[in-house]
Amino acid sequence: MSQDPWLQNYDATCRLAQEIAENIHERNRQQRTGGNPAKINMTLRASLQKLKQNIAQLKEGLLRASSSRRIMQSEADRRQNLIDDLLTREKQLNSTFKGDIAEPEPSRSTLMAGGAGLSGSVAANPWLVNESEETRGLTFGEIKQQQQQIIEAQDAGLDALAAVISRQKIMGQEIGNELDEQN
Repeated sequence: MSQDPWLQNYDATCRLAQEIAENIHERNRQQRTGGNPAKINMTLRASLQKLKQNIAQLKEGLLRASSSRRIMQSEADRRQNLIDDLLTREKQLNSTFKGDIAEPEPSRSTLMAGGAGLSGSVAANPWLVNESEETRGLTFGEIKQQQQQIIEAQDAGLDALAAVISRQKIMGQEIGNELDEQN
């Protein structure tokens, strides 16, 4: 039994959104390293336009399928939620592309939905789609090492703060003693 064409189009659209996110990341990396992101910018503009068209096609397909009663209302609602999540993702990608925000926050519905009904699709996993730039491409061991370094830096900062507070406490006590002597 072949998969529903609407679901195939949805999967392709999710993959396109993932590719766009990866290209934006690559463009940002090139900008940081002094590279020329002009070619990627052109590709991104075309891809974002294609994403918009694909979402519009998904909407039309859903409208046709639900009005002709080829799918049940519950399936139509589920698919509408998937389209809404894609629209949110498109807005986030457009904002990120234009530089309005550094990294989009995953919406609660995206996190909770997790691409229900999609088996094995990387784009269906919001944890992979919204991976931060600091951890993208790192292994679990490297991420753990990075987190350990962050914790060590925080501990060093807390130790320095404790030393400052301790010195201020001693100074306060000495000032108090001096005042007692003066009185």
